[in-house]
Amino acid sequence: MRFPVHDIKVRGYCNGGRRNTIAMSAGLGLGSSRFALQQKAALSKEKIMARTVVVTGSTSGIGLAIATAFAAKGDNVVINGFGKPEEIDAIKTRLEASGGGKVIYHPADMTKPAEIADMIATANSTFGSVDVLVNNAGIQHVEKIEDFPIEKWDQIIAINLSSSFHTIRAAIPLMKARKYGRIINIASAHGLVASPFKSAYVAAKHGILGLTKTAALELAEFGVTVNAICPGYVLTPLVEKQIPDTAKARGMTEEQVKNEVILKVQPTHEFVKAEEIGALSLYLASDEARQVTGTHVSIDGGWTAE
Repeated sequence: MRFPVHDIKVRGYCNGGRRNTIAMSAGLGLGSSRFALQQKAALSKEKIMARTVVVTGSTSGIGLAIATAFAAKGDNVVINGFGKPEEIDAIKTRLEASGGGKVIYHPADMTKPAEIADMIATANSTFGSVDVLVNNAGIQHVEKIEDFPIEKWDQIIAINLSSSFHTIRAAIPLMKARKYGRIINIASAHGLVASPFKSAYVAAKHGILGLTKTAALELAEFGVTVNAICPGYVLTPLVEKQIPDTAKARGMTEEQVKNEVILKVQPTHEFVKAEEIGALSLYLASDEARQVTGTHVSIDGGWTAE
């Protein structure tokens, strides 16, 4: 029969025997050791269960916030995007320190299918799986349709839409084999509504939602979910870069663009925080979201409610 600790102490002292007291202490020592071993086993299991997460366009902005969220959970993360070597090294060091998982960088050009396939293959060979894929890479160009540079159209469609097809195509066999996977496509409010002067971006983001639904249906019986997140305006480098172009196209000042164009469409009149998109990504990649698939989740301050 096992006694609570205080009962053991009382019995030891009541018997007046030093032997009983020593036995009690030894028992406590064994219990503490057992607890420590259980804790160690739990931590080891947690390490073994760390997922592999690939996030494209993750050296800044939304992608970096998503990579940061997964890294903080102890997942192994593959980051990708632009940046100086020392900046990328600093990101890797910071992410690894946050949760104890490993972080590697792959420089795949999102306009080159072979490099994209190599990125997925490298993630799998390095960590043994690709459990979560987040397609976030994107660029923007603002111009009237008749003046829109053809090469810019092609580049935006390649990076914002086609790259997601290529990553998904490469990841599917790996996820099917394990009967588990989470694919999250970062779309946009512009995947649901349009704005002038953004023809390529709007077309690509609408395409992302179509790709999301199709992939979800194809993978529904394989334990793989596919969903899209549709953020409103987030003050990222991508948004900051398009403010001067939008001002020029509309004949406005940059401050007017911020207040009268960007924040005007979001009823909260606040920018979405990149960290909020990271938190939503964690949910969509969780076991609790196993029946959420083939849909989009808006995080746009009420923009698309109007």
